[in-house]
Amino acid sequence: MTLTKTKPGSPAGDSAGFAAARRSMIDSQLRTSGVNDEFVLARMLDVPREKHVPASALGTAYIDRSIPLENGRRIAAPLFYGMVLTEARPTAEDSVLVVDAGSGYLPALVKPIVASVDVIDPQEAAAKTSKRKTYSLILVDGAAEAIPATLVKRLAANGRIVTGIATKGVTKLAIGQKTGSDLALLPLAETGIPRLAEFDAPKGWSF
Repeated sequence: MTLTKTKPGSPAGDSAGFAAARRSMIDSQLRTSGVNDEFVLARMLDVPREKHVPASALGTAYIDRSIPLENGRRIAAPLFYGMVLTEARPTAEDSVLVVDAGSGYLPALVKPIVASVDVIDPQEAAAKTSKRKTYSLILVDGAAEAIPATLVKRLAANGRIVTGIATKGVTKLAIGQKTGSDLALLPLAETGIPRLAEFDAPKGWSF
């Protein structure tokens, strides 16, 4: 019987390497930062992050920092997504809207565990719309200086939102719930989150 070693760079070798990197991400990035919910770890272990980064970034797909995407935006570090899922606690009854920065990673993480997922980009989320469909949960893949009113309108009564927020250059995870027509956000842990320029607050005049 002859044993043949898998050559570096071959599909089988890449698959094994990515699986090991995924497991290391769980153990060294998520668990050590307090992300321990089993459903979160299971989803992040199951979704190949390497399929959501540019080909040029395959070797750093599981790095603990954000990675540039081809559309000029970024996919956040793995910890951000673990924190989002932990705080969102999506259920099988949830209808979810994901504001996706372009990687498709967050929709892939949440899709199998909720009733439905729709995906829009930040530009569409910030645009005025006559669409009336609402969602019980909105997830924003990035940090916003201000949540657009058009996006708030897409949140159902008592619906939840999990997003990044940016204040004076500092980004934090935040959760919120809609009451009436108002949305109150509660800032949580400070963490690195790519900022979404489409959600920048209007700049006032200065003299």
